[in-house]
Amino acid sequence: MNLSYKIKQLAELHFEDLRATRRHLHAHPELSFEEYETTKYIATKLSENGYDLKTITDTGGYIDIRGKNPSRKVIALRGDIDALPIIEKNEVDYKSVNQGKMHACGHDVHTTCLLGSIRILDELKDEFEGTVRCIFQPGEERLPGGASLMIKNGILQNPSVEKIFGQHVMPLIDAGKVGFRPGLYMASADEIYIKIIGKGGHGAHPHQNIDPVVIAAHIITQLQTIPSRRAKPSIPTVLSIGKVIAEGSTNIIPSEVYMEGTFRTYDEKWRAEAHILIEQMCYDICKLHGATCEAEVRKGYPFLMNNEGLTNMAKSWAEEYLGVENVVDLELWPAGEDFAYFSQEIPACFYRLGTRNEAQGKTSMVHTPTFDIDESALEVGSGLLAWLAIKELQSQTSI
Repeated sequence: MNLSYKIKQLAELHFEDLRATRRHLHAHPELSFEEYETTKYIATKLSENGYDLKTITDTGGYIDIRGKNPSRKVIALRGDIDALPIIEKNEVDYKSVNQGKMHACGHDVHTTCLLGSIRILDELKDEFEGTVRCIFQPGEERLPGGASLMIKNGILQNPSVEKIFGQHVMPLIDAGKVGFRPGLYMASADEIYIKIIGKGGHGAHPHQNIDPVVIAAHIITQLQTIPSRRAKPSIPTVLSIGKVIAEGSTNIIPSEVYMEGTFRTYDEKWRAEAHILIEQMCYDICKLHGATCEAEVRKGYPFLMNNEGLTNMAKSWAEEYLGVENVVDLELWPAGEDFAYFSQEIPACFYRLGTRNEAQGKTSMVHTPTFDIDESALEVGSGLLAWLAIKELQSQTSI
């Protein structure tokens, strides 16, 4: 019996438990850095296989699965565990019972697949050499990102981790399929905060006021010239203002306007330059109109770089496991992801797990109140993680 067949059989054998695990996690979401009950649940599931969850942050943790000759090579698998502040609208048996919190980004799936891969790897540990570090990471959805804290606290050390894999749900890809992209994949993600301070008054007498609403309109429009006229066309760049608060009325010009937005790109030098441009443009426009300004670009996650050699190999291994027809190429994705911190430290591969099923109505995007998955993806995701881990441990190729 070949290895891929063994893994598929084990993934199928454990499917019902995986589905129950995922539904429990989905029904009990916790926000970033508050995943205490989630961590307890993960520890309980791990104890069923004889593993004790080791902690280096307040929530989350890791275990090491040691095969034969465990020091030969050490690689890592990562699953994030936090949820989002979203009110779920799905009417399902496993709907969130924690009001205002929802696993709308699929981290319940990631955690479940990692737990499933651990069961598979544990049953096959006599068939590989090396160690697999399995990381349950907190706080992906909130700065400074749990990945950065775990790295700071030594998650990639003792023993030294050489390479890392992570997967993420993708509702644009049908369940049963996965996607890969070597090289640049996800963008850096920075937060923009702007406060415009003018002079409020009656809307019938604008000449007596310094209207921060009009100034805000100028700023919003002019900021768009940064990605369209200041960025090199070869560097993808996005700047979006998503929140504007102007607490006036039909006949009241407010004294202040507050705005928030995001800046995303794929080049560190340009990223730093753009931060200065954004802040300076806000100050200059406000000065021109007689207002004052507080502007800050808060640095977030770096861009995510998939190691080309590792990702190309992982894609070929996925084709071997799932069939060429079930492995697709990904486009650049300008969302942010704190797995990027791992990719800045060691060779990394971050790929997508298809979860879409139109017949089941599972088509909603992540970060929406109706996001859900075709749960057959749990079998694919857990098996593929285990398969990639063993294939990398067996690989003689140096990256």
